[in-house]
Amino acid sequence: MNLKPLGDRVIVKQDEAEETTAGGLILAHDAKEKPQTGVVLKVGEGKLDKDGNLVPVPVKEGDRVLYGKYGGTEVKVNGEEVMILRSEDIYAVFE
Repeated sequence: MNLKPLGDRVIVKQDEAEETTAGGLILAHDAKEKPQTGVVLKVGEGKLDKDGNLVPVPVKEGDRVLYGKYGGTEVKVNGEEVMILRSEDIYAVFE
């Protein structure tokens, strides 16, 4: 991918939406809820604090993360859909 996030932004490959419910019902395309999880593809260098010190982004490439439902921007790059999020929109890292 030829896209580099700036500042405290992170590029995430969103997980696929569930195709079936827990009871086995197949969901229509429009009924699928977008997941709030994904894998970090690229990480920006961080942002400056009030004293001018660089604060690094708290995640790294390959981390699986949970992010806010309405955070970020969906973009299509080279035919691949990804999310660009601010690091503050990431709530947790799966261990």
